[in-house]
Amino acid sequence: MSILSGKKILVGITAGIAAYKSAHIVRYFIKAGAQVKVVMTPASKDFITPLTLSTLSKNPVASTFYDKEEENELWNNHVELALWADLMIIAPATANTLSKMSNGTCDNLLLATYLSAKCPVYFAPAMDLDMYQHPSTKKSMDALISFGNKMIPATSGELASGLIGKGRMAEPEDIIAFIEKDILSSLPLYGKKVLITAGPTYEAIDPVRFIGNHSSGKMGFELAKQAANLGAEVILITGVSNETVSHALIKRIDVVSAQEMYNAVHLYYKDIAIAILSAAVADYKPKHVAAQKIKKKDATLTIELEKTKDILASLGAQKKHQFLVGFALETNNALENSKGKLKRKNLDLIVLNSLQDKGAGFKTATNKITLIDKLENISEFSLKSKTEVAKDIFNEILKQINA
Repeated sequence: MSILSGKKILVGITAGIAAYKSAHIVRYFIKAGAQVKVVMTPASKDFITPLTLSTLSKNPVASTFYDKEEENELWNNHVELALWADLMIIAPATANTLSKMSNGTCDNLLLATYLSAKCPVYFAPAMDLDMYQHPSTKKSMDALISFGNKMIPATSGELASGLIGKGRMAEPEDIIAFIEKDILSSLPLYGKKVLITAGPTYEAIDPVRFIGNHSSGKMGFELAKQAANLGAEVILITGVSNETVSHALIKRIDVVSAQEMYNAVHLYYKDIAIAILSAAVADYKPKHVAAQKIKKKDATLTIELEKTKDILASLGAQKKHQFLVGFALETNNALENSKGKLKRKNLDLIVLNSLQDKGAGFKTATNKITLIDKLENISEFSLKSKTEVAKDIFNEILKQINA
């Protein structure tokens, strides 16, 4: 999943030969999971048809203030369009439109929408060599940048006139990559690696049976999604889980046993900025695993157990620059037990879940948590969806690491 997934994107198209590339831009946005609406200048319809763009965007294309349908006139509200968008891009942006944008000229729907926009605005210049180099064009681009608009620079190459030089609009895939990188770079966890564990571990008794628990992994997966949405590169190490995730910034690693999870966590830990261990790791495992399925013969069966390696404690002992977060699932003396775990395992933050709270714990879409930091400051939260809980946890982490 791209960082653009779920974004509402307004694509503005002006009257340049590069408008043929706009179809590809719209298509890339749609493939990235964005919602797209297109606004065209009237003259741009000489270069690409509204039908093409409406088909690709899955939305009607607007180009005038009024659309006539039989005897009705429909108003295209430029303010509503501008407020709808999470971001706006004008590609191609001709010299004519750049001049109008920089001077506040408002003689078509696209310019009215631009002047009403409250969201980030990107523009991709496209024109011939001499037009691109003209002082008035440079003045327009500099003015737009000073307004806070973001220019996607033109490239050099063969132009429609036959000349070779700068003025060629950036390729659609490069425009998408520019916007994705720009959005990511503004996010609070951009450039940081976050490790998250999720789900249960299964400890084999024989080739058929295992010791496990009821964890679904949902909390850990929601944490991974939130970390990625904040710009982090995420390593998600998960036990057996039916949860799914698709995000370009999330690397999923599947494990089964506590030992496999231990090995995977330690493989990545040294390069991690934040580690959140939300997995329900088995505390014990069978000391001897039967090579063949154990037959049901006797009335009772005794299995000797031994402790698994304590992943969280091992990370606390090795901690250098990492911000380490653990989870505690308690049934009694919840606060005191959690504070003890916080100190004993050298954590920066612990997330307390109580099985006494209805709607919290395993196999639920909701959770109710209490956060305790290393100074034993306590923050209690109401029952929320696990998506919202993940946001609360990261809000606290960001507050702590930026303090």
